[in-house]
Amino acid sequence: MMRRRRSSGGRSEEGISCGMDIGGLDKSRCWVLLNTPSAMAKHRFYLPADRWDPEPLALDGEEAHHCLDVMRCRAGDRVVVFNGLGAEAEAEITAVSRGSVSLSTRLVVTTPRPPVTITLAQAVPKGKNMDLIIQKATELGVSRLVPLLSERTVVQLDGEDLEKKRQKWQRVAIEACKQCGQNWVPEVTAPASVEALARQVKDAIRLIAAIGSESRPLKTLLAERAQSGEVPPSAATVMIGPEGDFTPAEISIALTQGFLPLSLGPLILRSETAAIYALSIIGHELG
Repeated sequence: MMRRRRSSGGRSEEGISCGMDIGGLDKSRCWVLLNTPSAMAKHRFYLPADRWDPEPLALDGEEAHHCLDVMRCRAGDRVVVFNGLGAEAEAEITAVSRGSVSLSTRLVVTTPRPPVTITLAQAVPKGKNMDLIIQKATELGVSRLVPLLSERTVVQLDGEDLEKKRQKWQRVAIEACKQCGQNWVPEVTAPASVEALARQVKDAIRLIAAIGSESRPLKTLLAERAQSGEVPPSAATVMIGPEGDFTPAEISIALTQGFLPLSLGPLILRSETAAIYALSIIGHELG
């Protein structure tokens, strides 16, 4: 990959050339202009929307610790802050104190909402795999994450433990946004059962990953919708099962509520692999 400058309409724009042979494809798709706050500053930090205004902006708590103690930022450094609702700003650190970072905003831009709202309803897997799934789902542009407590879910949570887990998972999503440049933080909701979610969701297309002869690839499902005259969906929900998959009763409930059985290929995938693959093809086909 090589950094270079090019002239466009009398202006000189700095960008990154991917250095790939892209044949007849539009080369502009392989050109990243360095004209956004994220591109011009080194480190990104999260500042909730309710603390975005009025000026001056300030980081505290975990974000101040990350800024000062982990990234070693100092007064005069430029950083990026984002509010999780599409806005990001280039800012300069004007002052630091114990547990606080004062910022002066220089440039603010707004990222539009994703054209398709995607919800991942993920049966909670064992160990730290849920963290991995949330991280990768955020990188793939998911809008909402619903932890599912299915009949075969090994992890059982309730009360305070459940809320602590939800808060931890929300923090994982925020950290993923900081890393990947995503300005829309996905919401991690309270956990739900398969039946409760199936009855609640009314998105245009509802999918449940299923192994069986009745399941079909997403391209086929979308083609059938188009042939029947339905407009392309602007919102989609996909349910991914736990180790051991959903029970037949859970699949039946979902299908009764309008979910379509989605095939993820002939092989049996791990839960985290299934989530990443499903979100990738949904983003590709609907994005």
